[in-house]
Amino acid sequence: MADIKQYIFFDFEMLCSDQGMAFEKMEAIRLGAVKYELDSEEISYFDRFIRPENRNPLTDFCKTLTGIDDSDLEKASDFKDVFADFLEWVGGLKKSQYFSWSPSDLSRLKIDSLKHSIPERTIRKIETRYTDFQDIFKKRVSKNNISVEDGLALYGLEFLGDKHNPMYDAYNTLRIYQSYLCEPIKSDMIMLKQFIFEEESPKDIRMINLKLSKQLQHDAKEILEQLREIYRIRDVKKLLKPIKRLSLKYENVCINRSGIFTKQNVCNAESFLSFYQDFLFTFEEHFAHSSRVVILHEYMLNPLKQLISTNT
Repeated sequence: MADIKQYIFFDFEMLCSDQGMAFEKMEAIRLGAVKYELDSEEISYFDRFIRPENRNPLTDFCKTLTGIDDSDLEKASDFKDVFADFLEWVGGLKKSQYFSWSPSDLSRLKIDSLKHSIPERTIRKIETRYTDFQDIFKKRVSKNNISVEDGLALYGLEFLGDKHNPMYDAYNTLRIYQSYLCEPIKSDMIMLKQFIFEEESPKDIRMINLKLSKQLQHDAKEILEQLREIYRIRDVKKLLKPIKRLSLKYENVCINRSGIFTKQNVCNAESFLSFYQDFLFTFEEHFAHSSRVVILHEYMLNPLKQLISTNT
């Protein structure tokens, strides 16, 4: 794969109705994108209306949601021509990394490209270089799928431009990406609030780690309490999801993008994840053999017991 020279953030507006509409029929009616050159940091813009095959008047709901009127589409080019202009603007599929704030944009691209006989190999080149940034942001910072506007707000930023314009949605997604990439400490501070503390983190890194250590110990105690005298497989099954949630919330501590977490806290977080994997494996093994009773070996619980007695 060629070296990446530029980032392309793109967004579609689509046909829609408050009465419901199958996604396959929600044709693209506007494509907006921004191109970020990695060497020069220059940003360029793309914004085009698209005339859909469905020529029925837009619903009032769609006009309000997208800010698009029928008059905007009357003289617009069809998807095939707009996409050809988009590719020319991109200037090199293989040197580009593609992002959007939802996988629906890639799905829209694939469906409409197929409908308009755009070569499949062209779309594959984009798909192999595509990143659903909303999904990454959910896993590493926000915990839930949130809007672009809410993603900006987490970094104290305001939405710039027309909120109905997909080009500005793409531009503001780029701004979130730059904050995520360039502010790992800020990102991990937000992550702590969203995933672990449910309140603002202390400003002092030592205090952050002290609070994290106490939370790890608290959660380890909670898991051990839940597992006390649990033997029936149906009871263990009920605990799978809550224990998964409790353990996986520490995944970002293990990754430690910002480097602010102590080695001990990273080690303890890894113990949580390791315990969950062992717990899941034990359950699946017993379930596969139709066991009614689950035996949790002591080696599985020892890391959590040790964690409780460990100070950062």
